[in-house]
Amino acid sequence: MNESTQRRRTMIRGLLSLAAAAAFYQLVALSGYFPRVLLPTIPTVLTTLYDMLSDGSMLHHAAATLYRVLLGFALAISVGLPLGILMARFKPVENFFLPLVSALMPIPSFALVPLFMLWFGIGNLTTVLIVFYAATFPMLFNTWTGVRSVNPIWLRAAGAMGADEQRLFWKVIVPGASPFIITGMRQAFLRSWIAVVGAEMIAASDYGLGWVIFDSKEFLQTDIMMAALVVIGFIGYVFERVVFGSIERATVYRWGMVRMAKG
Repeated sequence: MNESTQRRRTMIRGLLSLAAAAAFYQLVALSGYFPRVLLPTIPTVLTTLYDMLSDGSMLHHAAATLYRVLLGFALAISVGLPLGILMARFKPVENFFLPLVSALMPIPSFALVPLFMLWFGIGNLTTVLIVFYAATFPMLFNTWTGVRSVNPIWLRAAGAMGADEQRLFWKVIVPGASPFIITGMRQAFLRSWIAVVGAEMIAASDYGLGWVIFDSKEFLQTDIMMAALVVIGFIGYVFERVVFGSIERATVYRWGMVRMAKG
């Protein structure tokens, strides 16, 4: 089976699972178990989404949230990736940072929102810093684990063939750790969305998808809440399939780490 056929089958299976979930939701909405005001039907949600896309309000909120996610995510990668590599390569760095990481990682980012609001006020800065905090640890921890898990036989073989430190790093360590690094990026992006929606519910001024969900709750506008959730799910799906899938094909698959990645 060639790669394009496998990719097509994967996409079909994904669409079928989404269709099954939508059908189940619609059946529950039509069952009358929940009042229609609390669980709107799919046509109602899609109509609301279309109206909000047409007037530009949903695009405005989505752009604000995506900006906060991407900025915090980029900051997390710029810190978590090199620090994870340094921790794995140098024992003193690991001994210094690992206790700190172990203590901070279990603290939910949402628990820090009130504190960050007192320090930095309401707005973008607080929300971006919450995203940065949430996304840094999975990126750092997976990078650290990946570099430490590189097969020592590969390192010895490369050293025996005369590879210097720079070549060893780029030709052996980075490819060997790439499945873990890509996993760390995926987990960090997921944590970013969880953090940004929670932070926007409290710390955003008057825009963002999290703010839309929280504000709609006050007026029982569940169709708007569901429309915002659809947008979040769509953006997440696009990034998973297009962005991270492309990165994975350009690194993990290209370097022959497919089996390790699947394991």
